[in-house]
Amino acid sequence: MVELTSSAPAPEQRMKKPDWLRVRLPIGEEYKKVRSLVDTHKLHTICESGNCPNMGECWGAGTATFMILGNICTRSCGFCSVATGRPLEPDFDEPQRVAEAIYLMKVKHAVITSVDRDELRDGGSIIWENTIRAVKALNPATTLETLIPDFKGEKENIQRIIDAAPEVVSHNIETVERLTKQVRIQAKYWRSMDVLRTLKSGGMRTKSGIMLGLGETKVEVIQTLTDLRDSGIDVVTIGQYLQPTKKHLSVQRFVHPDEFAEYRDIGYQIGIDYVESGPLVRSSYHSEKHVFAGIGRLQWAQEQITRS
Repeated sequence: MVELTSSAPAPEQRMKKPDWLRVRLPIGEEYKKVRSLVDTHKLHTICESGNCPNMGECWGAGTATFMILGNICTRSCGFCSVATGRPLEPDFDEPQRVAEAIYLMKVKHAVITSVDRDELRDGGSIIWENTIRAVKALNPATTLETLIPDFKGEKENIQRIIDAAPEVVSHNIETVERLTKQVRIQAKYWRSMDVLRTLKSGGMRTKSGIMLGLGETKVEVIQTLTDLRDSGIDVVTIGQYLQPTKKHLSVQRFVHPDEFAEYRDIGYQIGIDYVESGPLVRSSYHSEKHVFAGIGRLQWAQEQITRS
């Protein structure tokens, strides 16, 4: 029997969402096709477990972000709707099932993430490595982004990801340093920065994401972007935090799209290669554009010329 626990204190009241946070319901034939493949292959997706607002758009385009190592996490982050508790044993057939699903979907770019498995000695890194290698073996033309946990900063486990060589490796910082203990209860801000630095020194194209609306200040957001830049980050995503249930951290404010645009400009100005910033942006949103260096910066430069 699976033991589940709640992950965060209940807020007093939810704020009403502004008009710019409206999302489309998941419909269409492509959505149904992806739904069928996910169910048939007994796969988990962060699209569903994370209540992603872009699920309709992405699944409608025939893509999904697969979540390996089960759908029960050993950590209890205050923002995340993935269940917390005692996970089931790792499934060593899972890597091949993920690879086969990606093959059947015929996607050109795939994203894989996972729950945290702190109870495992390897943190789940062996399943991670096997999955990356299985996907590449069966889908040699498919580019791959991996959104990994911090593996408690264990270099041996991080090295397994580097050795498997996905095109992009992402690890989300999620929030500013001051709020990390509240938002990512078992995580550490500078440990995550060190993970990103280790990945970069191993030759990876690196990526991280930040949520806004949890009580951070503008100065803190800019400092976090600067810290990410100093860690060698290539891609940053910035989006609005949306409270998944009443048991999770409450939204302190809804950030206007103009402020997101300002952070995008700042990110490019301090030297980050690709900045995706908007209310509905999530880590894997438009991730196929994040693989190649220079594309985001070129687009931003052209926009500056148009503005002037």
